[in-house]
Amino acid sequence: MPAHTPYISPEQLCIGLYVHLDLSWWEHDFAFSSFKIKDEAQISALRALKLKQLRYDPARSDCPPLAQAESTPPPAPAEPTVDPQSQERQQRAERLRQLRTRLADVDRRFIEASQRIKTLNQTLRSRPEDAMRQAGVIVGAMVETLLGAPGVVLHGITGKAAEDSYFHALNVTVLSLLLGRQLGLDSEACHSLGLGALLHDIGKLEVPSKVLLKAEPLTRPEQQLLQMHSDFGLRMGQKLMLDDEVLRIIHEHHEHCDGSGYPRGLREAAIGRLSRLVAITNHFDNLCNPLDPRQALSPHEALALMFKQQRERFDEVALKAFIRVMGIYPPGSLVQLEDERYALVLGMNPSQALKPTLIVYDAEVAKEEALILDLAQEPKLAIARSLRPAQLPLEVLEYLSPRRNLSYHIEPNHKPA
Repeated sequence: MPAHTPYISPEQLCIGLYVHLDLSWWEHDFAFSSFKIKDEAQISALRALKLKQLRYDPARSDCPPLAQAESTPPPAPAEPTVDPQSQERQQRAERLRQLRTRLADVDRRFIEASQRIKTLNQTLRSRPEDAMRQAGVIVGAMVETLLGAPGVVLHGITGKAAEDSYFHALNVTVLSLLLGRQLGLDSEACHSLGLGALLHDIGKLEVPSKVLLKAEPLTRPEQQLLQMHSDFGLRMGQKLMLDDEVLRIIHEHHEHCDGSGYPRGLREAAIGRLSRLVAITNHFDNLCNPLDPRQALSPHEALALMFKQQRERFDEVALKAFIRVMGIYPPGSLVQLEDERYALVLGMNPSQALKPTLIVYDAEVAKEEALILDLAQEPKLAIARSLRPAQLPLEVLEYLSPRRNLSYHIEPNHKPA
């Protein structure tokens, strides 16, 4: 076959063309590698070889090949129609997934910390050195979290933490460290503050449980015995060779700036600077988590009471700083949005006090899948008012399930505050 024979594509084959296959004999089923096409069956067999082109001899062909079909580029795939509402739903679903993951992680770390505190209290008498070492680890981790991130998010705990977990000591520690950070305390002062807050009630180990756990009003002798826990704690702390600042917190966390506190009725200047901070956080948590849950105040109510009616008891600068730390709507507060939906405040970022994270009531959504909103990402939504539990319909209260014991923990926020 002449060397200058032209090439055609398989689509140009027709009966009468003389073709040459540039293949070895075992690569096709024809008798020869060069032949004239006699029927459609041969054309089908040639095309089945999946060759991009074939050579043909015009001189030995009975006709020219079929015209080359114009190659038209395949139509460009149509741009998918983006439904803005569908896209927004997907983005919200992803934000909700990430937020649920974060909150579950905070709950988990809270339970771990509270169980470590429980272990600490159980070993305080038998292995005091181990207990103090564990206390240092707990506080050190919190101080590192607080001082190592540009902002810290305060969360109300929503998980099923054990009711016997030592939430009060953990609450007071978390809130005291947040307050200390707000006031600009350095790492060393924060560590002393955290350790004093964590151990502030160790003297209660010397008080009979029938007095500690009595829900009814205490008799005068019982009240005097309970108040002695500050002195008991001081003696225990001295045996543990705690620092002076820590000892002062243990001894003075019930002292009031107006002289109405105990055990010594000290006034403002005589009370240690760190003791004045723990006096605030301890009192706040006792208002929110009394032995009788029926007497519990919402965080919003507790702050209002402390500022409007009890401010003489507390360091004025520290109390105002604490209100800034907790925000207008502290975690655990029940609120109503401007669109009239009810919600429970889960998390609060000090840099955006009016934009907390909420769990929202929706009768058409299962409680386990309740909508969680970060108001910082919802510019069209805002809180209208704070509510007491009694102001909510029963089904809403059961759905939002504010915890019987209000607890707090912290999460690093690595975005600039």
